[in-house]
Amino acid sequence: MPRLNVPSGSVGRAVGTLAVLEALRESLAAGDAGIDVVETGSDGVHWAAPVVALHGQEVAAGTAGSDPIAVAESVLAGNGNAEIAEYMHAQDRRLLARAGRIDPMSIDEARDDGAYEGLAKAQALTSAEGMASLEASGLRGRGGAYFPVHLKWQAAIAASALNGQPLLVVNAEEGEPGVFKDRVLMESDPHRLVEGVAIACHAIGAEHAYIYINGQADLSAQHVAQALADASAADLLGGLVVEIRRGAGGYVCGEETVILESIEGRRAVPRLRPPFPTERGLFGRPTVINNVETLANLPDLFRHGSDWFRAVGSEEASGTKLISLSGALSRPGLIEVPMGTTFSEILEIGGAHDLMGAVAGGPSGGLLPSSKFDLAIAPGALDPAGAVLGAGGIVAFDDAFGAAEVLRVQASYNAVESCGKCTPCREGGERLADAIERLGAGDVSARTDIDELVTIMRGASLCGLGQMAVAPVTSALQDFAAEIGVPS
Repeated sequence: MPRLNVPSGSVGRAVGTLAVLEALRESLAAGDAGIDVVETGSDGVHWAAPVVALHGQEVAAGTAGSDPIAVAESVLAGNGNAEIAEYMHAQDRRLLARAGRIDPMSIDEARDDGAYEGLAKAQALTSAEGMASLEASGLRGRGGAYFPVHLKWQAAIAASALNGQPLLVVNAEEGEPGVFKDRVLMESDPHRLVEGVAIACHAIGAEHAYIYINGQADLSAQHVAQALADASAADLLGGLVVEIRRGAGGYVCGEETVILESIEGRRAVPRLRPPFPTERGLFGRPTVINNVETLANLPDLFRHGSDWFRAVGSEEASGTKLISLSGALSRPGLIEVPMGTTFSEILEIGGAHDLMGAVAGGPSGGLLPSSKFDLAIAPGALDPAGAVLGAGGIVAFDDAFGAAEVLRVQASYNAVESCGKCTPCREGGERLADAIERLGAGDVSARTDIDELVTIMRGASLCGLGQMAVAPVTSALQDFAAEIGVPS
């Protein structure tokens, strides 16, 4: 039976996917057409949503502003959307291989496409063998710090002799504006995350895991809960206990020790370190904290091997990276590209033209001018002035919403999102935002205040929010001085 997939998710539902589904089912599935209509997860083609695609073939068409029945008939006739095809072919879709192609609520569809094969292979290995394979792959965390995953896991295992059996915590908070990769993964292919959790727990010897999901990501929580229930019913998780916990929101909730405080029922503020979570984390036990994208790499890594994983990417960082594209682009959405891809190549996929720059690294990232778009994505600082890859959010901007306004928005956001625990961030963020406003209004003395605040916040803030909140400022001072009011 022919099958029409309608990629959905939070983005699709916001632009009418459910109405398209209903119209197609009433007109096609309920009649004698013999056509199945299935709601799948988002395929990342957010700019064209709602979309109708022919299952198993790269034929798709946007339905925005069109009669969905006419579009469906066109798709069934084999008429594709060339722009969507170009968007897809420019990527290397590993983590997104099933996104938009399967029903995320069906464990059978996921398993037919290879889900849980990696888990079976990982379970056949000893902890040492699994760790060796992980180390050989070169996998680094995808949450922003890009710490080698095997080192974090080994630290928790080493601490277990003193502090008890390790725990796994999945950081699915993703409260950073402009980043939506983990949400798409959970909505579109939740079994990939569940399988990754099971693999990680097997490797570190954990029998209990927590998935900390953003309090607003209801669809993510719903799909992950169903995937956990189905995997457990299929006896794929053994005795592993996995709990979903919901965050209350706030940028600081993405900080790993804040998550631990939140799960334990305390105020969402960062902890002093040391001890580090891998030594003494959740409930005083060694705790590995990995984000969704990191764990989503594990199923294919163990299914296909470390050599396969290293076949793409750079020497410094193997594998692919999910990039959330937004801003002044004609094709915003979620894409997957090899580590080492340049900003210009990434932004071209997003339909970039006449850009002034891009924010790289979220609210605490840097403003990267178009003259530096030849930089390749990589761990650590991409530019000494402040641009980083971070969680993979890239927000493009042009002269319609220029660098000065971008900087004001970032500075204000970072000030508001301070948890208030430490003085440098709590007071410094507000003063820094005010100094930027004064600089833009022509107060040249504000520059001295900015320089002092940058030094204090970077050196004395308790966590990464305050330490990195200065990056938009330092990058703007270097590359957009005239635009933000610095006298020549």
